[in-house]
Amino acid sequence: MYEIVAMTQGDVTGDGISDTVYVMGFRESDVSIIRKMSLVINDGATNLLTNIYLEEDMGYDPGLFLGDFTGDGVSDIFLNIPSGGSGATSYNYIYSFVNQQARLLFDSNVYNAEYSYTVTYQDDYKVEVVSEKNQARYMIDLSLRDSEYLNEIYYEDGTLKEPITGWVDPVSGLYPIGYSSRSPVYLLLAYQQIAGRYHADSIGYVQNRLKWDGESFVLDFQYVGIFGSQID
Repeated sequence: MYEIVAMTQGDVTGDGISDTVYVMGFRESDVSIIRKMSLVINDGATNLLTNIYLEEDMGYDPGLFLGDFTGDGVSDIFLNIPSGGSGATSYNYIYSFVNQQARLLFDSNVYNAEYSYTVTYQDDYKVEVVSEKNQARYMIDLSLRDSEYLNEIYYEDGTLKEPITGWVDPVSGLYPIGYSSRSPVYLLLAYQQIAGRYHADSIGYVQNRLKWDGESFVLDFQYVGIFGSQID
């Protein structure tokens, strides 16, 4: 059955009147995947409906958030769709709808294509992560991992037994951040898992903070987070 699967309210047209934003889709049961999702905006002043069809329209339990990402004083529409895949990735869109004109501000597929990485295991229990977008290099120290893990990869002198490359997942989490009374404009924080030999071999996360520059979301700050080890 075609039904409303997410809904929120707020002024997204800029006329000071609350509008209703919702996601429609086909869901066979409470736990099933939702198919053919679309974003619908009901203008509070005119009651006109605008239907936006999505490139990635299949997933689980979509989330809606309204907030100003561009600094024009009008709320934009943030849509998050968990893919349900093993990588816990998500599809994300941000639209503005000022004066009833839908404009796509962010598309996670475009982001994933733009932000590429290399992950290369090195001698001496290190992994090099290179962010191609901003030519930044990070070194992750594996020396505190358990001996069984390290012995599978390294000889006793710390040299690699064979070349190993990992990868960085597409966006698994995208979050609005930074709203305050001094700056009522939201930034975005994107999480991407760094995987080693296989997907469950997670060795950290790339975290990119993005901000609107008037034309698109650009990289404002980047860092790599790693997991701690238990103190004996």
